[in-house]
Amino acid sequence: MSGSEGSSGQSGRASAADKKKAKVRVSRTSLILWHAHQNDVFAVKKLLDEDKSLVHAKDYDSRTPLHVASLHGWVDVAKMLIECGADVNAQDRWNNTPLADAEGAKKSKMIEVLKCYGGLSYGHNGSHFEPRPVQPPLPNKCDWEIDPSELDFSNAHLIGKGSFGEIVRAYWRGTPVAIKRILPKLSDDKLVIQDFRHEVNLLVKLRHPNIVQFLGAVTDKKPLMLITEYLRGGDLHQYLKEKGALNASTAINFALDIARGMAYLHTEPNVVIHRDLKPRNVLCVNSSADHLKVGDFGLSKLVKVQNSHDIYRMTGETGSYRYMAPEVFKHRKYDKKVDVFSFAMIFYEMIEGEAPLSGYEPFEAAKYLSEGNRPAFKAKGLVPELKE
Repeated sequence: MSGSEGSSGQSGRASAADKKKAKVRVSRTSLILWHAHQNDVFAVKKLLDEDKSLVHAKDYDSRTPLHVASLHGWVDVAKMLIECGADVNAQDRWNNTPLADAEGAKKSKMIEVLKCYGGLSYGHNGSHFEPRPVQPPLPNKCDWEIDPSELDFSNAHLIGKGSFGEIVRAYWRGTPVAIKRILPKLSDDKLVIQDFRHEVNLLVKLRHPNIVQFLGAVTDKKPLMLITEYLRGGDLHQYLKEKGALNASTAINFALDIARGMAYLHTEPNVVIHRDLKPRNVLCVNSSADHLKVGDFGLSKLVKVQNSHDIYRMTGETGSYRYMAPEVFKHRKYDKKVDVFSFAMIFYEMIEGEAPLSGYEPFEAAKYLSEGNRPAFKAKGLVPELKE
């Protein structure tokens, strides 16, 4: 064996060893964060005895075990972490310190403890909670009714087509926008008009960074049109088709964007159940997909919740079969958890690089899932917490 061959063989072995170490490190980071979340002082201490550097472990949002303990008010875990060298003023992705988290979550005992150890409060108090923007005042129609003459279709580009109409990219006062245009032949159909007005009345109430922004509508003239912001990155379905399986960090960041938008929709007492959450209805802000937004509320329902256990009787088999929750497929009573099921199917697709049960036709996939089955995990390197 020549010297160069020997050195390349050694570097290959070193590279494999480094990868193995990195994998173990990721797994241990997940474990200490998980045990801190579970208020398991003994398990956290055991991990730190084995590897002291884990006290500085960070997740994909730069959150440390102390951030997690502070948020939940687990005083014993926090004290032990600080005594083992945790940085009491570490900052996460939102620049929050553990004390800012404790204050955001109103954990008074934790606030006292962190201040005793020199904790400072800076960052955006509790900003990693699902943002709850201030609800706008109920709008007058004149606030959002758009005159069709302001819309420029001279360079319109077809984005999508459905049985009720089409979505095109056009311009409104010089700005590219997405316009859902109802087919002229359906503009007098009472049910179509009712559904269109329902979507407008719903969208006009929504304000959130992870929800596609409603800009206005044409309801006084035909064709009926709904105007929203235009997102250049296209939809998540196309993105995944091109990229395949995403690495865990990217998939988690994407999932968090979707989850924040959905958590906003699901906030009581005015709960919006999307009912058609799927990759085609999740849009990328740009081609780099730095930011995702949930869109297309044509099938959504706004329900007034009297108490958190309310279950609603709504239309069965609403939405897309491949991402459909079993209770919807079976025409049973359901609530906002149907969106959680669809979210899980999207998360699965991001990790695996293929649609759930891709070997089945969509209807057969929904039927298979409704019988209690779930798609199998094939992707390597998935930590147990992520599978869970």
